[in-house]
Amino acid sequence: MGALLKQVVGGLEKIPVEISRAYQEQRKAIDGREPRLSDIVKMLQTASSNERTFICIDALGECVPEHRIKLLHSLNQILQWSTDTRIFVTGRPYIIPEIGKRLSGRVKSLSISTKREDIIEYLHSRLQDDTTPDAMDDSLEADILSKIPRNVSEM
Repeated sequence: MGALLKQVVGGLEKIPVEISRAYQEQRKAIDGREPRLSDIVKMLQTASSNERTFICIDALGECVPEHRIKLLHSLNQILQWSTDTRIFVTGRPYIIPEIGKRLSGRVKSLSISTKREDIIEYLHSRLQDDTTPDAMDDSLEADILSKIPRNVSEM
């Protein structure tokens, strides 16, 4: 969330007074203690309340479940405060119910999956660009073009 705050504040023309004040208070704390998650969420609410804000999070399912819960809870708090904020999240299908639950049902889901033909076309193009063409014979190429598309998991 701290990295997200840094990106959002970095995109602002002027840093809100509340965020500057909070930063200065943290620097005065013992050993320059980092802000708590609740402080970061408040600063993100402030930063995104006057500006249309887009937050993009990729591969949410790879986040440790304990951290994912805190992240989604924090994002929900930001959405409640900042009605002009939009969140774009990518992840595997199993994560959709958790996102819907944690973001108070304010979610629109779009399922995107791979097509076997697209994978084959991509593999063909990569094989043609191979800088060591002697490392592969026709049999290995045929194996690659049949096994990989068949075994690709849903993305």
